[in-house]
Amino acid sequence: MTTGGSTELVRRPSGSARATLLELLFDVVFVAALALTSMLIAERNSWAGVGPVVLMLMAIWWTWSVTSTTTDFYDPEQRPIQAILMVTMFGAVVMAAALASETHALIFAAGYVTPHVVRGLVLVTVLHKQRRQAEERAARFLFWFLVSGVFWIVGALLPDPLRWTLLTVAVAIDYVAAAARYPTPWLGRVPVGQYEKTTEHLGERYQQFVILALGDIILLPTLEVSTADFERARLAAFLAAFVTMLLLWQIYVLGAVSIARTTSAPLLRRAARLAPYTHLGMLAGVVCTAAGFDLVIERPTGDTPARWIALIVGGPALFLLGRTVFIFRILSLVPWHRVLGLLLLAVAAPWVGGWPPVLVTTLVVLVLAGVVVGDAMGGRLTGPMRRGRPR
Repeated sequence: MTTGGSTELVRRPSGSARATLLELLFDVVFVAALALTSMLIAERNSWAGVGPVVLMLMAIWWTWSVTSTTTDFYDPEQRPIQAILMVTMFGAVVMAAALASETHALIFAAGYVTPHVVRGLVLVTVLHKQRRQAEERAARFLFWFLVSGVFWIVGALLPDPLRWTLLTVAVAIDYVAAAARYPTPWLGRVPVGQYEKTTEHLGERYQQFVILALGDIILLPTLEVSTADFERARLAAFLAAFVTMLLLWQIYVLGAVSIARTTSAPLLRRAARLAPYTHLGMLAGVVCTAAGFDLVIERPTGDTPARWIALIVGGPALFLLGRTVFIFRILSLVPWHRVLGLLLLAVAAPWVGGWPPVLVTTLVVLVLAGVVVGDAMGGRLTGPMRRGRPR
């Protein structure tokens, strides 16, 4: 642990791209929160009940994403940054503890807002009169999280449905402000050039988190099957969960090396700004997939309700869509067999309601396996659209 002053707080270009041990612990805390989110989605019996959980998932993911951007721009070995990570971890624990009950909305909001405000105050204070550009960057983030924080706290104090209206506005402010580069009075937007300073560290952080999150797909089914009879249909569903996890891992790693080696400044800038949004889709897909298998392990036979189909089929489809869009936007390449896989899942969804859940999961496994085979056969990157493809 280093104790350098503010002049050393900004990450050096020659710094290590490896994640620190504290960052890995940080990831584990957030993956645990995702697992709780999957369990809640599986337990909800209506779409109305799922809505608030999805909103909270977006808040949890945004906290991880913004904090990882912080440790990419600043040196995570410095004590102020480590303090920020610890405060944010505690905030994640508070958010996870408050997930199960809507009566704990204020606790959840406090767990979300506090780390963002603390991060901004620490950075602005430490960087004051030392690194003006870095201080202004931190001030922009702080300004917008204070704005959204008002909606978070006020919304949490109000009754339904006004509560969820204001909380939705709060989440929208966070996501839209980031997309607009945090336009702030007297300071303007975050300079485009700062996005070009993204290091390999950030790409590694995203990869590590997604890989850890994929483990939730087998975690929940394992917990479920350990307390149930080992009948054949249940074991088949358990095997399908394990294979699905491996297939989604394979789908994710495709193109990761090429993207990581990209040195073109415009592509790096595009990746840094796009990753939080496309990876939200992937993480939502993981959460839904884990929730779907949790339900299937509990009851692998009988008809498959529409809400189950949305989780079993829609979860992998969301993951596949998020990864496909990211590759297209960064490398301008169209993996057509992935598009075909998405179409097959979309076409199958309305027709599998009469199937037993274990058979629906088998269909999903076959489609994902076809996508992976397409990758292996070299049909991975086709199409005429090649804007600035890295060589």
